[in-house]
Amino acid sequence: MNDTPYRYTAEMAERIETSWQDRWQSEGTFRAPNPAGPWADPEGVAGRRKLFVLDMFPYPSGAGLHVGHPLGFIATDVFARYQRMTGKNVLHTLGYDAFGLPAEQYAVQTGQHPRKTTEENMVTMRRQLRRLGLGHDDRRAIATMDPEFYRWTQWIFVQIFNSWYDESAEGGRGKARPISELVAAFESGERNTSSGVPWQWLDAHVRRKEIDDQRLAYITQAPVNWCPGLGTVLANEEVTTDGRSERGNFPVFKRNLSQWMMRITKYSDRLVDDLDRLDWPEPVKLMQRNWIGRSSGAKVSFTAPVADGTTSGDDASTVGIDVFTTRPDTLFGATFMVLAPEHPLVDVIVPVDGWPEGTREAWVPGGRETVTPREAVAAYRRTASRKSDVERQSEGKDKTGAFTGAFAINPVDGRAIPVFVADYVLMGYGTGAIMAVPGQDVRDYEFATKFDLPIIRTVQPPEGHPQDEAFAGDGPAINSANDEISLNGLGVTEAKAKTIDWLREKGLGEETITYKLRDWLFSRQRYWGEPFPIVYDEAGNATALPESMLPVLLPEVADYSPATFDPQDAESNPAPPLARAQDWVNVELDLGDGLKPYRRETNTMPNWAGSCWYELRYLDPANDDALVDPEVEKYWMGKQAEPVVGAPVGAMDPGGADLYVGGVEHAVLHLLYSRFWHKVLFDLGYVSSEEPFRKLFNQGYIQAYFFRDRRGQSVPAAEVVEEATASGEIAYTWKGSPVTREYGKMGKSLKNVVTPDEMFLRYGADTFRVYEMSMGPLDLSRPWETRAVIGAQRFLQRLWRNVVDEESGELLITGDGPDEATKRRLHKTIDAVRTDYHGLRFNTAIARLIEFNNALTKLPRVPREAAEALVVMTAPVAPHIAEELWAKLGHADSLTYVNFPTADPALLVDDTVTCVVQVQGKVRDRLEVPVGISEEDLQARALASDKIAAALDGKVVRKVIVRPPNLVNIVAT
Repeated sequence: MNDTPYRYTAEMAERIETSWQDRWQSEGTFRAPNPAGPWADPEGVAGRRKLFVLDMFPYPSGAGLHVGHPLGFIATDVFARYQRMTGKNVLHTLGYDAFGLPAEQYAVQTGQHPRKTTEENMVTMRRQLRRLGLGHDDRRAIATMDPEFYRWTQWIFVQIFNSWYDESAEGGRGKARPISELVAAFESGERNTSSGVPWQWLDAHVRRKEIDDQRLAYITQAPVNWCPGLGTVLANEEVTTDGRSERGNFPVFKRNLSQWMMRITKYSDRLVDDLDRLDWPEPVKLMQRNWIGRSSGAKVSFTAPVADGTTSGDDASTVGIDVFTTRPDTLFGATFMVLAPEHPLVDVIVPVDGWPEGTREAWVPGGRETVTPREAVAAYRRTASRKSDVERQSEGKDKTGAFTGAFAINPVDGRAIPVFVADYVLMGYGTGAIMAVPGQDVRDYEFATKFDLPIIRTVQPPEGHPQDEAFAGDGPAINSANDEISLNGLGVTEAKAKTIDWLREKGLGEETITYKLRDWLFSRQRYWGEPFPIVYDEAGNATALPESMLPVLLPEVADYSPATFDPQDAESNPAPPLARAQDWVNVELDLGDGLKPYRRETNTMPNWAGSCWYELRYLDPANDDALVDPEVEKYWMGKQAEPVVGAPVGAMDPGGADLYVGGVEHAVLHLLYSRFWHKVLFDLGYVSSEEPFRKLFNQGYIQAYFFRDRRGQSVPAAEVVEEATASGEIAYTWKGSPVTREYGKMGKSLKNVVTPDEMFLRYGADTFRVYEMSMGPLDLSRPWETRAVIGAQRFLQRLWRNVVDEESGELLITGDGPDEATKRRLHKTIDAVRTDYHGLRFNTAIARLIEFNNALTKLPRVPREAAEALVVMTAPVAPHIAEELWAKLGHADSLTYVNFPTADPALLVDDTVTCVVQVQGKVRDRLEVPVGISEEDLQARALASDKIAAALDGKVVRKVIVRPPNLVNIVAT
């Protein structure tokens, strides 16, 4: 017979939790009202402050969740639940980033449509998340693969395609404007064409090119990571450091291919400057600044002869090679130039055959008789194309390069300096060409040493600096003068300014700013992604489809894989899966000038596309007429009266989601791309907020131990046996054989996964939630230890026993008010827990709740006032048991919107404090005294103490130091 039928166990927790989850869903408990649109509820909005809490968009993995995944989801739920109880109108929901490569890979392997497998994965994830008791507005859940969602992704692309960036707008800050306004400016003469020829004189083809060259979304020949073995272009993050594909380990080559690009570089300054207006972690801001890489310096033009058999411009005999340098003061030390292997001028300056006079043996490995300049450069380019940008930029790697057979003229002294190609220079930064100053740059010094190139110092190093090392620091200029300018003796800053002035006067250069950020490659040769809303006419011109023709649906195809090629066939060209759907590709449409044949774009958008703007659709997903109702967007994401904490004086709040929580792995690309799209929409007037995410919080990770056998293979962590040896050390075995224990991120490959389902079964969702939130500060990673979960369960069991009799199920509380000590402890707990919840310090909030709960267990019966306050304070972290106890306490309604307790300030101050009384610096007594005791009264009490009298026996008091109310120090001899 069970003597405790009402004990809080895992079985009882499951009954309570699923029952309340059903009720929340049926009553729409967490549905947040909108101020306008299909879900308009002015009464529900009136008089309440709004709060938009956002989680980073999850991808529905086929493996389901492990216990590390929900950490951020639980945290935002705790915060949202607390904020609802403070009276706020809280929007909190979750959707799915459903397009992506894993589903397509699985489709290629199995023949199943990626939609089917993705939907199955979403069902699993929804079940697990629901079982956690997350308070999401279920109406607002979205998935990027749903046509009603990607219709608006395509619509945004059309707006970007039909826009240009007017750098003169907004007082020189710049903004996106509709292409129609650019055409009107050309027609009126307000704006000159790039050639200077009046708009009216240009034919239709040239006009079209003039417009297309300024679109924010455009097609160009771009250097990309081409993987013939996979048949697709890869993003940089999909290429390993040794230049191979992450999937399949195929060689990856740099190729110039026709691709869609986004002109994100136009927003570089705004993307950097507006970081100051955001409440984001400083490390994330720094990563974004470094990624954008804004640098000030000078653009300098070197000249080189055009090789025989090639032409440049109008049959010019020389060509200008522009370099960007942050150190124009070192021009006199430029002894050679280096071009990126992909630089287009390489083909222009390399001689057809024969090495020029002055070519050194070290510049042509293997000998000048064995290879021509073009053969040497072509071979080097092939080698470089197999390396990733990361590998090419690695510090300490052996410098490689090839002499082009061309010399350029240094503009400050007329010296002819050799031009090399080398892979440590990238087309993606600056101009793709550098002036090499080995005396002042470590990489240039290494290259010069290897290739027997001159080294000229232009800055005097300090005494003791090694003669065989570059010096990159500040100091007086040396060896830097010609007949018109002398920098000698000047410091770096002054020398830079003087050099730029001279270059400008001579027409040889100008002050400029450059960026590491490159335009965003937006094409993917894949099936499972958003189709472009673009068609091409018979002349090959790209046209955006009107809104009435959106969405462009993904067609059904028999084969989801792109055409693949010999892994070494670097010259092959992409053939995307959509290209096979000829009935879909070739269409007849009336786009305003009659029915005509068109060809659809067969690339798809990258999976970043949907995640660039999903937070906006959360606001108004039932709106069929607009991306988001302007009033709804302004309510949830509009600018606030006060700027964020730490923003510069006078800065205006940028708006955006009130809290965005996710991992730091998305610190750069996702956040950067989202900010770019949002700023375009702001410029075009579709949103009132300038930024998508006002406050960002990066949660840590849950990590776990994993075990390897003697072959180095992972073994199931759950099956490992832990035993103490005779020496007292811990040994680990699996199936009787020793294994070693390591520590790392939880994942399938390491066989150390613990699933939420296991935790639900063994403990219940509330215990799991409390454990995850109590493991440590939210922003730090922490180790998972299943055995430690029992502590969270004991807390909830004690809470239950404080209210409910385990044998009878009757209430144990008393209607009498709490005694003075309990009341003070309660209000101190309320004050501390409110502060902790607001600051996302959930681990300390739980510690305070446990402490107060333990104090209540010592009372004969718990006062109702204390019990109800404790239940309400526990509700954000353990909502199911709190709801159940709230109902048992006699309340019919959910406590979701019950007011969170407020501390009485008068009860936060102790009536008495402990005063330490010392004699000759040693503690002899402790007295309980009133907080406001006077100096005279405190001295009198101390001297009247029996313990102090005993300590002073036979001594003369020389001095009494009184610091009310905490200290009395008596000096006696």
